[in-house]
Amino acid sequence: MAITFGVYTFGFLAVSGFVAMLTYITYQLLHSYLQNWIKLKPVPGIGFPYPLIGNALQFKSNAGDFFRQLVGYTNEFRNSPLLKVWIGPIPFLILFHAETIETVLNNPVHMDKAFAYKFLHPWLGTGLLTSTGDKWRRRRKMLTPTFHFSILTEFLEVMNEQAEVLIEKLDKQAGKGPFNCFNHITLCALDIICETAMGKKIYAQSNYDSEYVRCVYKMSDIITRRQRMPWYWPDFVYYYFGEGREHNRSLKVLHSFTESVIYERAEYITYIESDSESDHGMRKRRAFLDMLLKTTDEDGNKLTHQDIQEEVDTFMFEGHDTTAAAMNWTIHLLGAHPDVQSKVQQELQEVFGESERPINTEDLKKLKYLECVIKESLRLFPSVPFFARSICVDTHINGFKVPKGANAIIMTYALHRDPRYFPDPEEFRPERFLPENSVGRHPFAYIPFSAGLRNCIGQRFAVMEEKVVLASILRYFNIEACQKREELRPRGELVLRPEQGIWIKLERRKPRL
Repeated sequence: MAITFGVYTFGFLAVSGFVAMLTYITYQLLHSYLQNWIKLKPVPGIGFPYPLIGNALQFKSNAGDFFRQLVGYTNEFRNSPLLKVWIGPIPFLILFHAETIETVLNNPVHMDKAFAYKFLHPWLGTGLLTSTGDKWRRRRKMLTPTFHFSILTEFLEVMNEQAEVLIEKLDKQAGKGPFNCFNHITLCALDIICETAMGKKIYAQSNYDSEYVRCVYKMSDIITRRQRMPWYWPDFVYYYFGEGREHNRSLKVLHSFTESVIYERAEYITYIESDSESDHGMRKRRAFLDMLLKTTDEDGNKLTHQDIQEEVDTFMFEGHDTTAAAMNWTIHLLGAHPDVQSKVQQELQEVFGESERPINTEDLKKLKYLECVIKESLRLFPSVPFFARSICVDTHINGFKVPKGANAIIMTYALHRDPRYFPDPEEFRPERFLPENSVGRHPFAYIPFSAGLRNCIGQRFAVMEEKVVLASILRYFNIEACQKREELRPRGELVLRPEQGIWIKLERRKPRL
């Protein structure tokens, strides 16, 4: 009887303890929620946010429609320094003015990525893109030397080779009417990042339907959908009632791909280091993965397999999807503006003449107008249309007090359309980025690669790749765009993509030798 009574007593205490803990947590959450509500009341906001779910029910379900909805809000509130949106119980402040963005990005206190990035963790772990605090600082310091210019120069050979494969594919489309070039460009970018980042040729351009690319698109879609639907934030709800199973299927493909390459490359490095004659005197190409496998931290410790997996997955996603999107948007804009295209081709003629030689580092320095074209394309269609930071301490932004724990969404797409810095912002004018026309422009008015301490570590790699691929295409073809600007319908997911691809016509400029 005493034992039974003891069991009941223990059970009662356990349940009581659980209820008390749940009550305390609920109280803390509600208290924080109400405090933030009161503090942020003066900030202009959209619609009427409902308790706990915020403005989520007002958002469009389709990614393209949702993005256009956000752009519409920034146009409506263009004269407001801040715009408030509640997603679930978390306040998000949309920033799209250079002055307000500088307050956040230039302050080393606000280094942490926003809450919404936690949904990227199953895929990218806490690598360079998603990590925070000391881990991010240590990892950035370790990885920065791998992006040294001398190392990037070695990758030019790969970029030229893969651009040549792309030209051969595009040559088959020349003179045959409209076609969607988006996947052609994407697979070229994938081949480049696989060989430079992981030292492995995967011949993606020979396989039009890449399962890896399809799963990247699927993951981007379902992650961004989950981010704006707070009722799917709890894992148990997401996996039982949401897209959790589809998420895991795509995740398995993505991780299996990179895991197999890491294992294969590690085995290869071990083999060649143990057998100095195995390479028969041939020069070995370095890859980012080789450097990751050998890199040590400040204490002399090597990266773990999980550390390497995080960075490889990050490099693979960030290093192919963003550059592919940028090149596609540029191709459309060049095809829609034959006068600009003609100027680029004139510059290419001055640098290369009739030669078909590969592009070298000296050539890249001379392609100044092409670089202006790339910059203007990234202004109109930034590969990452928005990103977010967590406000880590109470902060004043343009006279408004923003509490710790709020999230700031940096709306690059809207920022780049500020008429104060870019008159007639929807016009495509590469001359905006000539040195004489950039004098006095606010340093945070144009940030396609972010800005401040957490700017994109791979931006020089990206621009180099874009120059090589675009110059290669324009040396051999004239481009004609087959879509009007309004037909592009950008989808602002993790990367900005056109809803129906990029449709162009190609005309040969000279016969292939």
